[in-house]
Amino acid sequence: MTQQAVRWTADQVLALAPDTASRKAGSKLGAAGPWSEAGSSDEGTVWGLCRGSGSKPYQTVIDIADSTGPAYKCSCPSRKFPCKHALGLLLLWAGADGTVARGPAPDWAEQWIEGRRQRAGQKRTAGGASGASPSGDPEAARRRAERRAERITAGAAELEQRLADLLRGGLATAEQAGYGLWEETAARMVDAQAPGLATRVRELGAIPSSGPGWPVRLLEECALLHLLDQGWLRRERLPDGLAATVRSRVGLSGSADGPPIRDRWLVLAQYDTADTRLTTRRIWLYGAESGRTVLLLSYGAAGRAPGLALPVGLAFEAEVSSYPGAGQLRAALGEQFTPPAPAPIRPPGLTTLEAAVRYGEALRADPWLDSYPVTLDRVVPTPDGDAWQLADAEGDSALPLTPSAQSRPELWRLVALSGGAPVTVFGECGHRGFTPLTAWAEGAGEAVAMCSTS
Repeated sequence: MTQQAVRWTADQVLALAPDTASRKAGSKLGAAGPWSEAGSSDEGTVWGLCRGSGSKPYQTVIDIADSTGPAYKCSCPSRKFPCKHALGLLLLWAGADGTVARGPAPDWAEQWIEGRRQRAGQKRTAGGASGASPSGDPEAARRRAERRAERITAGAAELEQRLADLLRGGLATAEQAGYGLWEETAARMVDAQAPGLATRVRELGAIPSSGPGWPVRLLEECALLHLLDQGWLRRERLPDGLAATVRSRVGLSGSADGPPIRDRWLVLAQYDTADTRLTTRRIWLYGAESGRTVLLLSYGAAGRAPGLALPVGLAFEAEVSSYPGAGQLRAALGEQFTPPAPAPIRPPGLTTLEAAVRYGEALRADPWLDSYPVTLDRVVPTPDGDAWQLADAEGDSALPLTPSAQSRPELWRLVALSGGAPVTVFGECGHRGFTPLTAWAEGAGEAVAMCSTS
């Protein structure tokens, strides 16, 4: 099948947008009016000229067949990737109404496409050559690792003392101290080169005065943080898999050294979370043959979208390699052999009760796990007082939606998709409830994203 025969849906295109403003602006440019000389090729490229406020139109070109997801080039001054012009051009192409015809690429588009693919080939060649002889001094790397471990140990010991002081003085003192106490403690963990501990400490600061029952929630999170501290301080006594999990939770990034798994991977979901320092993109994949669900993480500086973007609901053949750790689902994307294309792939579904059991089993390998990816089969969104839940169509069990999911506008999209009938929903199941990420209507319906980048 040629790339030209593969058409995306508007939802799949808009799932690539870096933020809400880009989605709205890109949607306005998804009509033929502002475009001229729009075209596409069987090799997976789309190009066009978009009329703007200046005298010259913006030159926009997209390489859909790029090995890490769509790649974009536009002569506009925007620093967002993809920009509104790239989104608009993809929407125009996805319309399949003949506006974007096949044909040879103009010189300006062909030069960028060829240059990009040549550079990609050179990187693969260089990577293969460098893999035979590791660079750097192994002994120097070992000493650096030892020094960092000593800093983390000192930070964990200090954090243990601060937790003991908090419990000795009573949880009420946390409300009186305010957020400054936690931010100062988090800064100490950053100094100790333990960013994972710093993140969990900052999360503690948001719990006091967060509503009824906050002392219980604070005590629970303090207990988990204490468990992580003790896991680090006694890591030599832990099984290898759990020790690797503790290292990753503390903030020591390992390498994706698991054996490559080649499969046809369905893009289940993609969404961003952001703070003042970093934007984190999470992409869930499901392997049609392996039956594995893996998580790709990519990062961008604050205010900028990460580089990796994959359209939800499409599948592609590629290799992924797992990161170490018991129960860890994170993986790294390796070589991609085909561009994303529609495929009749869906992960097997569970009942809501089976999903809760699956999350409980995952906690045995990783006690700090907030949620676990599951697919619910034949569930119906139903109101539960002032909240919503997903109830089994055949059965008496249900899962409440998380508080964050209750307030999302996408909730009504899920309700409309269901219309009172059962749907299949992929999402994250945890102790706070279930967060829907993608849904399918009964039959052969296309994937509908229930989350968006922000």
